[in-house]
Amino acid sequence: MARSPVAARKAPARQTRLLIATRKGLWSLASDVSRNGWKLSGPQFLGHVVHHAIADPRAPRVHLAAARTGHLGPTIFRSSDSGRTWKEAQHPPAFAHGSGRVVDHTFWLTPGHADEPGVFYAGTSPQGLFRSNDAGATWEGIDGFNAHPQRKAWCGGDQEGTPDGPKLHSILVDRRDPKHLYIGMSGGGVFESIDGGADWRPLNRGVRADFLPEPTPEYGHDPHCVRFAGGNPDRLYQQNHCGIYRLDRPGETWQEIGTSMPKSVGSIGLPLVVHPQDPDSLWVLPMDGTTVWPRTAPGGRPAVYRSRDGGKSWKRQDQGLPRSQAWWTVKRQAMTSDFRDPTGIYFGTTSGEVWGSRDEGRSFRCFARHLPEIYALECATT
Repeated sequence: MARSPVAARKAPARQTRLLIATRKGLWSLASDVSRNGWKLSGPQFLGHVVHHAIADPRAPRVHLAAARTGHLGPTIFRSSDSGRTWKEAQHPPAFAHGSGRVVDHTFWLTPGHADEPGVFYAGTSPQGLFRSNDAGATWEGIDGFNAHPQRKAWCGGDQEGTPDGPKLHSILVDRRDPKHLYIGMSGGGVFESIDGGADWRPLNRGVRADFLPEPTPEYGHDPHCVRFAGGNPDRLYQQNHCGIYRLDRPGETWQEIGTSMPKSVGSIGLPLVVHPQDPDSLWVLPMDGTTVWPRTAPGGRPAVYRSRDGGKSWKRQDQGLPRSQAWWTVKRQAMTSDFRDPTGIYFGTTSGEVWGSRDEGRSFRCFARHLPEIYALECATT
């Protein structure tokens, strides 16, 4: 998710708060000033699937949560008091009547540009792109994507994608230009717009698609998570179904940077997190992508891997993490960082644990256990 440049210049925060979206509701974790003590609060929306929850960096008391509310279907909730109370969107994301498409759930939320208060973007399953101009109260489809003549070809059909449905995710807004947007699609690939979403083009050169008959297609890829490099919107990092990649604009070709990962671990994973200021520093959390793709920590020994040189080399960070028999993994939205110094790194697991490091991954502690399966983890610094 793109972050506001204003947020990076704020004075050190007094508290770090994590929004924990799960398969059964929404929780939050709040730290003390030193990030030593943490207090768990919740649940809210108990029993609902919460796919994503975010705080607005332009107005920190404004929170949005994307939920699938049982038999009532998908919707978005908005809070203007830091999550104490919530109000459902009057018009949540929905495809145009007659399109033959129905939103199963909203999967991704992104605040708009710093100069566009109240603007948010949403990505859905099946792949759809939506925009709100009123802080999440009402949503309209972006026809430049949803009605694009190539959309069906790009997406590969509305039933393809990840095991729990196709996703439009990783909506990135260039901090220099609100009309410059990127999206990721599983499946489909990475796409770019320079006119606020009126038109799009694929941006996948150099990325492998080993699962397709033609392994280097123009589109049809499966990016798991795409991020701007910290402090440099001309660099993008991507954790893909087929490795880890970096793109330096105005270049058009992604460079594979996961080949230097240990062979016994591999470069397959779901989340990717960047340092908020250092464009050469990023973290990934690999999973077992061998044979039948068990989607567990490789060998039952989870670890975070950090690169300080733009992906040329990687260092294993596992101090404090389980040494054996830990078979969880971390979903693409369930790993995040804060703006503190040193940077905090946090992730939530498929077994309902929240782990964190206040020293950029040198050591980790478990902050919460026994939650439902964690779908997303986002930082709300107040």
